[in-house]
Amino acid sequence: MNETQRILLETANRLLGDLCTRPVGDAAEQGAWPADLWRRLEETGFTNAARSTARGGESGDIGDMYLLVKAAGAHAAPVPLAETLLAEQMLAAAGLQAADGPATIGPVLRADRMTLARRGGRLSLSGVARRVPWARHARTLVLLAEDRGTTVTVRVEQVPVEAQGWNQAREPRDTVRFDGTEISADAIGNGFDFDELYRRGALCRTAAMAGALEKVLALTLRYAGERVQFGRPIGKFQAVQQQIAVLATHVAASNAAANAAIAAHAGGDGAFQIAAAKTRVGQAAGVAAGIAHQVHGAIGFTHEHELHRSTRRLWAWRDEFGSEVEWASWVGQTVAKIGGEVLWPFLTGRSAGAAADVPGAER
Repeated sequence: MNETQRILLETANRLLGDLCTRPVGDAAEQGAWPADLWRRLEETGFTNAARSTARGGESGDIGDMYLLVKAAGAHAAPVPLAETLLAEQMLAAAGLQAADGPATIGPVLRADRMTLARRGGRLSLSGVARRVPWARHARTLVLLAEDRGTTVTVRVEQVPVEAQGWNQAREPRDTVRFDGTEISADAIGNGFDFDELYRRGALCRTAAMAGALEKVLALTLRYAGERVQFGRPIGKFQAVQQQIAVLATHVAASNAAANAAIAAHAGGDGAFQIAAAKTRVGQAAGVAAGIAHQVHGAIGFTHEHELHRSTRRLWAWRDEFGSEVEWASWVGQTVAKIGGEVLWPFLTGRSAGAAADVPGAER
């Protein structure tokens, strides 16, 4: 992390820490849109972090983008910042006009497919996309659709939400349906394929979980130092110290995996590193949440305590854009394809030939 990114992260943490209060989170979980929080994020330019200067942004630096996603995860920000940034990446890759947020993306489930039809010079979109994040609040939806054997990016300005839903963290996850909806030709371009969208979505969730894990560790350390039992803080007991050490180990490993995946993605494709990071951070999410709630006891599950805001997000995000089981299977298949003779050079970055096989590995 360079000095500019350090300042960016400090600014984001300060802003989100001030604005992501319990009343704001409670209202968002009841369906209210946090307009003031989103407005402040727009004013600081955070919602445009994925835009290049040519598209009206500051730099479009990938590292900056994922630092903001991580900060939003740490503060349980109830807004689609990650989705808005990812939508801009999709639009830029397809050569389409940048969109004002909030924005979202789809489809997010690999089984869902949208279809673009061409009849008499008219274009129409059909299909159902489930579990679309924040669709009810989005001004723009950026979709991938099948068009005569190819994948195209489609920009939709009016989001047809068929049914509203939620994930475990009470974040909106909605069903969107298109029944021959007419689409303008200038709203379509060639950019991402489905695998690329899925990988970048997985990286967004990995970064957000890494941030949430840091918050879980900080809350657990603070509580262990404040909660007194048998005349001394529970953090002084060896059994509690051992559990917190395990928690800290998982947090450190998750940060390392997430940072490695972000760096690899910034330098190229990074498919293998993203898969490995989503697997590792997903595993850590389960262990860390369990330890944190053990240390906190019953109070960690109460509405008044903030721990559950992070742990519920960890439980929800670990399954979005592929669970650790799915990504671990992909890693295993890719390693088997690479072969034992070049595995170590590949893992240590000394084998360009092996790395060339990874982006094309089938999921």
